Amino acid sequence: MRFIPLLIASAVILPAAELDVVKVVLYKHGVGYFERAGAVETGDSAELQFKAEEMDDVLKSLTVRQTGGDGVSAVRYDSSDPLSKRLEVFPFHLGRSISLDEILDQFKGSQVELVIGSERIVGTVLSARSLPPTEEQGEMQQLLLLADGAILTVDPQSARSIRFLDSKIQSQFADYLSVISRSRNTEKRSVTIESAGGASSVSASYVVPTPIWKTSYRLVFDAQDQPLLEGWAIVDNTSGEDWEDVRLSLVSGLPVSFISRLYEPRYLQRPVVQLAQDRAVRPTVYGGAIEEAEMAADEANVAGYAAAAPPPPAPKKSSAYRQNVPVPLGRNYQMEFAPLPGFTPPNASGANSTVAATAERAELGDLFEYAIEKPVTIRKSESAMLPFFGERVEARRLYIYDDAKGSQHPMNAAEIVNQTDATLDGGAITVYDAGAYAGEALVETIKAGDKRLISYAVDLGTRITSAFDSDSKLQREISFNRGILTTQNAVTETKTFTIRNVDDSSKTIVIEHPVRPGYKLVDMKAAETTAKAYRFEVPVDGDALEKFAVVERRIFSQSHAVTDMNPDQLSRWVTNKELDADGRAKLGEILDAKREIADLNQQLKRADQRVNELTQDQSRLRNNISTLRSVPGQQQKVQEYAENLAATDGDIVRTNDQRVDLRAQIDQRQTALNTLIETMEF
Repeated sequence: MRFIPLLIASAVILPAAELDVVKVVLYKHGVGYFERAGAVETGDSAELQFKAEEMDDVLKSLTVRQTGGDGVSAVRYDSSDPLSKRLEVFPFHLGRSISLDEILDQFKGSQVELVIGSERIVGTVLSARSLPPTEEQGEMQQLLLLADGAILTVDPQSARSIRFLDSKIQSQFADYLSVISRSRNTEKRSVTIESAGGASSVSASYVVPTPIWKTSYRLVFDAQDQPLLEGWAIVDNTSGEDWEDVRLSLVSGLPVSFISRLYEPRYLQRPVVQLAQDRAVRPTVYGGAIEEAEMAADEANVAGYAAAAPPPPAPKKSSAYRQNVPVPLGRNYQMEFAPLPGFTPPNASGANSTVAATAERAELGDLFEYAIEKPVTIRKSESAMLPFFGERVEARRLYIYDDAKGSQHPMNAAEIVNQTDATLDGGAITVYDAGAYAGEALVETIKAGDKRLISYAVDLGTRITSAFDSDSKLQREISFNRGILTTQNAVTETKTFTIRNVDDSSKTIVIEHPVRPGYKLVDMKAAETTAKAYRFEVPVDGDALEKFAVVERRIFSQSHAVTDMNPDQLSRWVTNKELDADGRAKLGEILDAKREIADLNQQLKRADQRVNELTQDQSRLRNNISTLRSVPGQQQKVQEYAENLAATDGDIVRTNDQRVDLRAQIDQRQTALNTLIETMEF
């Protein structure tokens, strides 16, 4: 079975050039920017290896630059289709344990060259099969060839080499074996950068998912006025390869990033359409053109639109990071800083830290970059701590109390002011005081010129409660203006904090009081206000008791239009004891006027009903008179109905006069009421 090794030997592919990692930029939202560079000789290509889950980001962000040569001709990468689907394009199949005769039988009609001993045989493949074993010898194989018009029988297993004379088949074998070779590594995907020709220098940059870089600080209070703040970046290399002398940058901020499925092939299900084969073709009747001139005009418009100049390109946006920042080279950076276990905080005499934070700082729009000055080496599957910040910052000692947490003790705290030109990324802070460990805290990102509070320990020397001298009052006011009756309810809440400092030293207590919707501070102002709380600073002397009251008021009002009230609704306000006598008397005037108008409306309603009843009587009498006139001997009855009809007409006239008078009185009273409402105030 030497045929397979010979085919494999003929399918050897020259190795591609490797591009080394030269720059890494780590972000806070789960991606990293990588830049690779290397030399590519004439005729060679460059190959990059990625994990399958990284391919979506690579295809979205890959940028290739070439210096020298004839440029980049193409970028190829392994398909995400399964191996069976990728092998479907080949006209032959090599199974897991396929025999030589089964391979050759797939190439019927192809010319092959066999070398058996010193003899060279060239022919066209007719078929190949395995013969059943005999007692004298085991299993044999038989290859039938057509050579010089004769059929030859050859045992392919006895050949020293077998070669296809068609170069296309040889190339297909090479491609087939290359696909199988690449599929063995299910975790890696190859991206090949093809050069158009000539030796060149190639660099490729891309974004792939990476662990976020983490931040930890050391805040050291010593004998100097300002404490020392040291910042350390924790970086994890999970890329599967060593980072050798790379330029490392750390970016603080959260740019937008997302996953777009670009690696997986997308197939569109097409409809199956077949022509009818069993039916005779019928003649087609074509209709005449309709409005041909207009259609021609439309086509001209479309052609004119297609020929129009494209819109000018959008202005380029600034890059999300600095390109080509000169970084001084040096020896391995891992040897330049002290490891964490050996960290010793400065003593009370004010000795400076021995760790130098060597990182260039730069604003990147809304982002901030720390570019480590010296090249960094981090082995694969290892992590490193890199100092990126080390300066004395403005800070003062405070104590923070939050009543919502349910504790009677405030927290030891510090207010850190970032007076530097750098953005301090959020992270954990370990606090040292007078050479000893004092506690730990968390801090959000602090932009240049901003400040933050941190709390790191419980102050057992101070007790605070709001259980004494706190109360709540409800006040209600009722006013009337231009016909609107307004009730205002004011809830005034006083929360008194009783502070007992048992220590000898004086303290500044920062009381955090929640901001509640609708409540406003009364005759006081907070030192500062956050999105959720007011902060009040209360100085307390040593061994002293101090009280501090937070007064808030919430006002909510309701308005009622008096013109929309009926007398019953208005009478409830006239008897309301929360109104003073003057207000009740004035509302009483409006109530009396409304009652008079209501009484007149009732009279008008009864008059309207009377007119309707009389009108119905008139109709009935007229119908009776019309009927009786055609009946002999009913003249007397007709006369009686006529007299009743005349009397009804008189009643209708008198009632209509009464209705006119009532409407006039209602209009007069309503005008007087409107004037009273508009001019009345209390």
